[in-house]
Amino acid sequence: MSVIDIENLSFAYEKDLILEDIDLTVEEKDFLAIIGPNGGGKSTLLKLILGMIKPKKGSIQILGKAASKNPSHIGYVPQNTNVNTDFPIKVIEVVLMGHVGAKNPLFGYGKDEIACAMGALAQVGMQEHSQSKIGSLSGGQRQRVMIARALCAHPKILILDEPTSSIDIKGQKEIYELLRLLNQSITIVVVSHDISVILEYATKAAHINKRLSYHDISNKKETFHTHNQGEHFCEVELLQMLGSESCNTCDHDEHQEDTKWRETK
Repeated sequence: MSVIDIENLSFAYEKDLILEDIDLTVEEKDFLAIIGPNGGGKSTLLKLILGMIKPKKGSIQILGKAASKNPSHIGYVPQNTNVNTDFPIKVIEVVLMGHVGAKNPLFGYGKDEIACAMGALAQVGMQEHSQSKIGSLSGGQRQRVMIARALCAHPKILILDEPTSSIDIKGQKEIYELLRLLNQSITIVVVSHDISVILEYATKAAHINKRLSYHDISNKKETFHTHNQGEHFCEVELLQMLGSESCNTCDHDEHQEDTKWRETK
């Protein structure tokens, strides 16, 4: 069953063409990694999927409905979790914000909402920090809280924008292991510059640089590629050939920096 259907999509800011002829189908319980150079259109594609902007041409459907008319089925985790860390708000209060829209927080949250928030914190391993101030947590812990907040809405699709950009190596692995676990029951879409994670965690990859190239990497030994661009240098294919050897012969931190450098070229 498909949960996201994108057909013949193009988008431009005035005369600046950002995305051109994008076709993409995301199936239920896919783990899709969206990669590509800075300025290639990744963030614009996310905004279109979230219904924040409208395509100039083509269509996006979320579970059979136009993206702007079906936002409740998407949980979104933004890139920056460092905003207002000095604000005296507790972890449980941040997670309860995931209910905004269904309830008016001015009148307080009921037992069901609080139980849901605690359940979401349990899912991400943060229930013991429910009464902690959000600013006292590490970057990885704050990211887990933001994921819990998104889970409060019981989404069918979880979208994360650079979820490990400001997290140490240990925290990065913990976040992706959490996403792998959540992927057993929910579709995951991750925008990432760290393409080394693709072969380890993702089942599908979409390379965006104005146009889209699609890679089915669910079978780690044999990858299916669809190149919609004329001259596409496939980082996914390169990593598949070299990844296992590189990881066995170099420091993991150095390998991550190398793949991030290659991704921006």
